Amino acid sequence: MKKYAIILLLLIAGLATQAQTKEAVVKVTGEVTTPLTIGSVDLQQYKQTTVTRKDRDGKDHTYSGVIVSEILAKAGVTLGPELRGENLAKFLLVEASDGYQVLFALAELDKGFTDRTIILADKIDGQPLAPADGPFRIIVQDEKKPARCIKQVTVMKVMFAK
Repeated sequence: MKKYAIILLLLIAGLATQAQTKEAVVKVTGEVTTPLTIGSVDLQQYKQTTVTRKDRDGKDHTYSGVIVSEILAKAGVTLGPELRGENLAKFLLVEASDGYQVLFALAELDKGFTDRTIILADKIDGQPLAPADGPFRIIVQDEKKPARCIKQVTVMKVMFAK
């Protein structure tokens, strides 16, 4: 009986370790032609961009990651010249691991409409984001309040406002 208990404990420990080492990802879904699942390695395949943003104490930090519209373009989201008419009613809903959600109109993310840079960051000041903030975080350059700089991003879903 002891032998089976030890085997069972080893199996449980192995499953727990496997669950802890599962790579965090961001799923890009919804009104896309190519749904994506992006992990840390995948994010490095994109052109990296840096954004400087103040924290709550007023200290500047440099975040690095990928411009959100570049990720959306790879997923086949309506951007650029096609972002007109009824497509202007599309938005991006970003969700965190704790259920917190924020949204952006697609026009807020498209360089044809704005010069503001919004990135999916995985680093702060050259280091990986702290576990409480990452591994992925949306950073909105020059927005007065940090409320849409959502931490622990897990889903980016494109939807119609119907």
